[in-house]
Amino acid sequence: VAISQSGTTTDTNRTVDLARGRGAPVLAIVNRRGSDLCDKASGVLFTSDGRDIEMSVASTKAFYAQCAAGWLLALAIARAAGVADDVAEDALLRALVALPQAMHKVLQQDDAIAQIARRLAPTRRHWALVGPGKNRIAAEEIRIKLSELCYMSIACDATEDKKHIDLSSEPLILACAAGLTGSTADDVDKEVAIYKAHKACPIVVATEGEDRFAAAAATIFVPAVHPSLAFVLSTMAGHLFGYRAALAIDELALPLRRARGAIEDVAADPSLQQEPLRHLAKKLLPSWQAFTKDLRSGRYDGPLAAGTAVRLSSLFHYALGITPIESFAVEFAVQGSPGAVVDALTIELTRAIDQLTRPVDAIKHQAKTVTVGISRSDEALWTLPLVRAVLAAGAARDHLGYRDLRAIACLDAAVQDVLGSTRYRIEGDPETAATIRVIDQSGIATQLRSRTNLNPNLRGTKHMVAFERQCLVARGRNDERVVLMVPEVEHNKTVGITLLHLKLHDRLSAMTLRSVLAGYRNRFAALSDAVTETETEFDESLLEQMPVADLLTESILVLADRWRQGTLQH
Repeated sequence: VAISQSGTTTDTNRTVDLARGRGAPVLAIVNRRGSDLCDKASGVLFTSDGRDIEMSVASTKAFYAQCAAGWLLALAIARAAGVADDVAEDALLRALVALPQAMHKVLQQDDAIAQIARRLAPTRRHWALVGPGKNRIAAEEIRIKLSELCYMSIACDATEDKKHIDLSSEPLILACAAGLTGSTADDVDKEVAIYKAHKACPIVVATEGEDRFAAAAATIFVPAVHPSLAFVLSTMAGHLFGYRAALAIDELALPLRRARGAIEDVAADPSLQQEPLRHLAKKLLPSWQAFTKDLRSGRYDGPLAAGTAVRLSSLFHYALGITPIESFAVEFAVQGSPGAVVDALTIELTRAIDQLTRPVDAIKHQAKTVTVGISRSDEALWTLPLVRAVLAAGAARDHLGYRDLRAIACLDAAVQDVLGSTRYRIEGDPETAATIRVIDQSGIATQLRSRTNLNPNLRGTKHMVAFERQCLVARGRNDERVVLMVPEVEHNKTVGITLLHLKLHDRLSAMTLRSVLAGYRNRFAALSDAVTETETEFDESLLEQMPVADLLTESILVLADRWRQGTLQH
């Protein structure tokens, strides 16, 4: 007897060929008319109504029809063999006729099953199926559907044998127990308690009115039917659970899909790419909150790889500004920038979505991956004259942090010319003791003698730059020369400083100076706060009256005092 849905399965048909070759008659129970199996069989019981619609990989109705065809065939064989039991046959046939009504009642349990699946299915990485007697058949069938719907590799055992298997994986165990009575039900109740004691998560399919299985994390109840048919309802409940479990897992990808959609929106709008993280943070926040809530509750423990969850959480923190972008290079071994953060977040979102997506009913979710667009704004920074001067002096591109890159880009408008450069190498830990020495000079710097030649200990302003790992504009006390010191950072440690001798513009417009000061060490906000500590407002127009060098190098408190004087005079 060959049982097949499509009638084209190679291993089934090859077995039929071997049996026929040895003289065995073949009877096929098959769904598809005109299939290869129909041609090979001596007789066929069709399970379809002629439309052959049940062709999905995760077919369910074909299984139920195959069970019905199998019972009819068994009863016919028993009668042909002269061993038919009229009373038992009548009871079974009447139960088969009534079975669709019971199945309809199981369908009415869909909401309850969905709640159980949503609450429990995503929380465990390992699953198992068990069942005693005919319920073992249900367990085997559910195992197939769960693997097809939920992409789980699932063990299947007899209920009484599972406790002999290592339960240290703490699996979710679906126990098929519909139709059990008496001592058999008592035994399964004890097994379920053992699963629970091993920290597994047992879910039991039981007959309505059954008050056992108190140790179960959840119980799915099905109607009482003929004992020989009860396993069909266990199967049906398991099929529904598998469908709802797949949807529950897929649902977890929703906030991540929305987050990736937000990235696509920002990438598609050129006006937002200048400061992508600032615009993106607000759009990402709801998705991050939803993801974090389910992550804390353990709903991602089963389907999402731990490494993916860790990387995703960390990248969200960078994108939202919770973690400073300067730490990105230390964690991901790539120089931090908004483009790098967004590209990495997009890749990780795509990886996570792939792990969570369950294309139920063969409806696949379309996933567009965006890794370009936003990063282009980063590339534009490298083309600015002052940034190019830093690179021309010898600074390694991957040693420049994004915060400094943005600051240098903002300072570009204040610089009239770069007169020369000095590049230093730092050895040791700037936080404890380090030395500094000149490794290259150009322009007017070749005419100057570095104090580090006399004392190589890292100290003074250079020590502050190396320690803070943040660029600084400074003015010499004796020679009034203005310099820009840019730290070169590798693995979160300053390994060098590139110093540029600058000629600054004397005066600039208030609008330009606001942009310069806002981008360099947040001096505009600091100055505004210091002035409004005592004044009612901050008059930006006075920026035009101040020398640019003073605005970049003087103490904020000193500038604020001069501002107050200017405000009073004004």
